[in-house]
Amino acid sequence: MTTNSEQKQMTPSSPSKPESRKDLTRNESWSVRRLATADWSSAVFALIVVLAVVGFFHPNFLAPGQLINVLQNSVYAALIAAGLVFLIPQNEIDLSVGGNYILTGVLAALMMRAGMNPMLAAAIALCAAMSVGLLNAFTSQLIGIPSLIGTLAMGWMLRGLALALANGTQVTGLPMFDPLFNILGGGKVASVPVSVILLVVVGIVLTIVMRNTPFGYRVRQIGSNADAAEFSGIPIKATRTAGFVLAAFMAGLAGIVALTFFTIGDPQSGGGIELFAVAGAVIGGTPLAGGRATVFGAIVGAVLLTAVAVGLVYFQIPATWAQFATGAVILGAVSVDGLVQRQRRISSEGE
Repeated sequence: MTTNSEQKQMTPSSPSKPESRKDLTRNESWSVRRLATADWSSAVFALIVVLAVVGFFHPNFLAPGQLINVLQNSVYAALIAAGLVFLIPQNEIDLSVGGNYILTGVLAALMMRAGMNPMLAAAIALCAAMSVGLLNAFTSQLIGIPSLIGTLAMGWMLRGLALALANGTQVTGLPMFDPLFNILGGGKVASVPVSVILLVVVGIVLTIVMRNTPFGYRVRQIGSNADAAEFSGIPIKATRTAGFVLAAFMAGLAGIVALTFFTIGDPQSGGGIELFAVAGAVIGGTPLAGGRATVFGAIVGAVLLTAVAVGLVYFQIPATWAQFATGAVILGAVSVDGLVQRQRRISSEGE
């Protein structure tokens, strides 16, 4: 005789029921909903709208070459915005990134003009940029100066130092035929500038760091609830220090990329790039309130603002009004994004 358990074992298992069309539709609708409610979705939608509107009135704006130019022009602010994503969620800010961007380029240019190997000069300039991040962390985390005030003052100091070192003039006479300039500044792969490819690679790496490393987890947790993060053992000061250093490094990297493209060290360039980068990060889905962060969104936000600036040129907005129009667009985009984020919070609380 066979036992009940043996009969169960001998009974062939019924084949798994294939997923019904209803289940597939439900999964697809869930995926669409997740995309629509992603932190960066507002920035992507706004970018599509800007491209569509400008392209409708000026079709040349959508030419592949022009779109690549928009991407290339956005690289510098996008790199800085990607670094700020690791600082803003911790309820900190670094407004010295603009001065750091300028000083790094000027320092590297001066060393190159003096005969130093361009790669070595760039490396030393990047180390100097990171030391600025350490100094910002010192004034903020140890002395207790609010980062908004401390980094604003630091930015003025760095711009003044760059002007003094360059004697108020552009630094020229650089080795433009060096591989650093030929590849990073003017190189292309399948018609795509190397600087744009660098931005994509950096974006992927930083996204992995933010989403899949303890450091990224700590950044988000500190912004969500600093007291709870400290209670759970997260080293808040060390994490914020790392955020300042990373933001400074990204500003320095942007300065080196700009130097290789423009082939001059200009101490008077980059006016307002720090606010451009902050606005790009916020529009992209990294709120100043902290707790959330998206590297991809910050990059898209910077590209969006660059597209707006280029679009204003197509509409022949006078130069005297271009800055006003750009500021108005930034204010409007940030306001709309804030309203969208607020509605999402209300909806999530209602669920």
